[in-house]
Amino acid sequence: MTKKILTEHINVPGIETFDVYRQQGGYTAVEKALKTMTPDEIVEEVKKAGVRGRGGAGFPMGMKWSFLAKPEGVPRYLVCNADESEPGTFKDHYLMKHIPHLLIEGMIVSSFALGANKSFIYVRGELMYVIRILEKAIAEAKAKGFLGKNILGSGYDLELVVQPGGGAYICGEETALLESLEGKRGNPRNKPPFPAVKGLYQCPTVVNNVESIATTSWIINNGGDAYAAIGIGRSTGTKLISASGHMRKPGVYEIELGLPVEDFIYADEWCGGIRPGHKFKALVAGGSSVPILPANLALTLANGEKRLMSYESLSDGGFATGTMLGSGGFILFDETSCIVKNTWNFSRFYHHESCGQCSPCREGTGWMEKVLHRIEHGHGHQHDIDLLVDVSKKIEGNTICPLGDAAAWPVASAIRHFRDEFQWHIDHPTEATQPGAVYRGEMALV
Repeated sequence: MTKKILTEHINVPGIETFDVYRQQGGYTAVEKALKTMTPDEIVEEVKKAGVRGRGGAGFPMGMKWSFLAKPEGVPRYLVCNADESEPGTFKDHYLMKHIPHLLIEGMIVSSFALGANKSFIYVRGELMYVIRILEKAIAEAKAKGFLGKNILGSGYDLELVVQPGGGAYICGEETALLESLEGKRGNPRNKPPFPAVKGLYQCPTVVNNVESIATTSWIINNGGDAYAAIGIGRSTGTKLISASGHMRKPGVYEIELGLPVEDFIYADEWCGGIRPGHKFKALVAGGSSVPILPANLALTLANGEKRLMSYESLSDGGFATGTMLGSGGFILFDETSCIVKNTWNFSRFYHHESCGQCSPCREGTGWMEKVLHRIEHGHGHQHDIDLLVDVSKKIEGNTICPLGDAAAWPVASAIRHFRDEFQWHIDHPTEATQPGAVYRGEMALV
């Protein structure tokens, strides 16, 4: 059985309340941190743990904390990025809904470590009921002396604010989030300066994901070395996976990093296999922005070894034969799926969500959506596939933030691995546009 760090108590009745969370050992990390540890010691434990950002980038969290500037007389801020909007990703939503005090405890410990006296949880605007859950939990924690002035008599003060977003995917990018938090349009900033030097209100700021911050309580209670002992190599600890698509048991699962992809898909403990009567066709392993893989490459590396659920193994082979762990949005496709239609759907999303600040992204996402639309709807041209590849190359790496890359990678990878399917749509438009029509050519189904 997998070690549970974040979800061990998630099914305990009433765990969303302060009293039940406290009975299960909640807020002991706050007591330990504020009474027996210095901020630098907390940062050191997080660095030892090797925990990497769980929002998608995978940057070492402790290292990010150590970059925070500490000028005299200037406030510092911690901002929790709860603007979870990546298609296929819903694990932060799940965590905040069911066990909000785990995030709040992590925010207190992390804020103390960073010297922040005011911190923010920026939540996706569509999740108003989750915002109400968090606000209630914050009020409970404050009433019990874990927030506000002089927490537990330590002399440390912390105000925690929940801020709803406006429903823009771009605000999941940390600098766009900070712009939105300041009341401006959510456009990403040029970097440098980085948020650690000039972030919220031009003050030193750390932005971390919900899952990342929620791990800090366990790390403080059990030690960074104990956390680093879980997982594999530099992919330490556990990871929440949002599993959806054509599987028997979709849901949110906490896995130890290093679990074979095949086991995660087929074991009854996890996804339970492909839905009955169907075969595995393709996988999006880390949310809509990562490269899609055909079934054979999703399960095995180019050298024949089993592919693992880890940062290194999923990316093995580069974009030629690999992908990314990303945000953990694990979307499974069986042989009834149309890759062209799915790619068009992703492109519609990225075109709609582009902030429009950078020309390659603003124009390129629109072009890709239009070309994919005509291929899917029976009006494709013979040069369209190469045109899509060309446009994706002109977007990738040429924008202020990674949204351009996120829009380009799914298109480029879908063509790389499923080019015959795109060609079939162009060569057989009448057949391809029939209701329920799916490419049945040569594919590596599993």
